[in-house]
Parts: sequence; structure tokens; C-alpha cells
Amino acid sequence: MPGTLGLDLEAFRKAQRADGPATILAIGTATPPNAVDQSSYPDYYFKITNSEHMTELKEKFRRMCKKFPI
Repeated sequence: MPGTLGLDLEAFRKAQRADGPATILAIGTATPPNAVDQSSYPDYYFKITNSEHMTELKEKFRRMCKKFPI
């Protein structure tokens, strides 16, 4: 039965392939509507989490954002 399994796998792979040339529908980047700039992210994050009173942690987080850009 090994030969039958090989034919089934080959037929399955052939069925998954397209029969013509590929077409690119669009090229671009997706920018979400709620995008936040990394330089202002610490202020944004601490504001939405009601943690603005943690100033030392906020400064540490700000330094991390500057040091490790994404």
C-alpha cells in the first residue's frame, strides 16, 4: 500500500496548486487606526492604565522605548 499513499499525496498536492499565473492584488502597509508613536507610547500607556502616579517606572519605560526601538 505504500505506492497508493504516494499517489494520493501527489494528487492532493497537485490539487492545491493554481493553474495559472499569480496576481498581486495590492501592495502597501496596514496601519491600524489606533497606532501610537513609540516616543509617546509611555505617556499613552500610563494614562490608559491609570498609572500616571508611578513616575519612576514611567521614566524607566521611556528609556526602554528609546533604547529598543521596534
